[in-house]
Amino acid sequence: MLTTKQISWIKGALFVLALVPLARMVYLTVTGQLVNPLEFITRGTGDWTLYCLTLTLAVTPLRKLSGWNWLIKLRRMLGLYTFFYGFLHFMTFLWFDHFFDVREMWQDVLKRPFIAVGFIAFVLLIPLAVTSTNGMIKRLGGKRWQWLHRLIYVIAGLALLHFWWMKAGKHDLSQPILFIAIIGTLLLMRVWWATRKSLSAAN
Repeated sequence: MLTTKQISWIKGALFVLALVPLARMVYLTVTGQLVNPLEFITRGTGDWTLYCLTLTLAVTPLRKLSGWNWLIKLRRMLGLYTFFYGFLHFMTFLWFDHFFDVREMWQDVLKRPFIAVGFIAFVLLIPLAVTSTNGMIKRLGGKRWQWLHRLIYVIAGLALLHFWWMKAGKHDLSQPILFIAIIGTLLLMRVWWATRKSLSAAN
C-alpha cells in the first residue's frame, strides 16, 4: 500500500513526463531541426492525444487486475492530458494550418470526413475537462457525473475512426489496428465485468 507522499511523487513524475513530448516538439521546431514542422507537430500532438486516451482507459482495468487502487488517482491527470494534447492538436490545425481563418477551417472540416470526426471527438472532450474538478462532481452529483463521463467511450471510438481514416489515406494501417486492438480489449474487459456484476445481482 502506497503512502500519500509516494502517490504525490508518482503524480508529480507523471505530470513532468507527460510534458516531455511537448518539450521535444518545441525544441526541435525552435532549433530548426524539422523539415516539415507543421506535419511533425500535427502528427505528434494527435499521437499523444491517443496515447493519453489509451492510458486513461487502461487505469480501471489495471487497477482491477493488479489490486493497486491508488492508480485511480492518476486517471484525472491522464484525462486532462488527453484534452491538453487534443487542444494542441486542434490549435495546430486552426493556427498553423489555417491561421485562425475559421471559415476556411470549417470548409476543411466539412470536406474531409476524418477531420470532421476528429473535431467532434475534441468537442466532446470539452465537457469532460470542464467537469473534472471535485467541485463539479458535487454540483452534478455522482451518478450524473458518471453518465456524462461515459462519453469517453464515444470519444475513443471517434478517435480510432479519425486515426484509421487518416492513416488509410496513406495506406498505413498498422498503428490503427494496434490501437483498435488495445482499446477494444480495454472496453471489452469493462463489458465483461459489468455483465458479471449484473448476473451476480440478478442471482
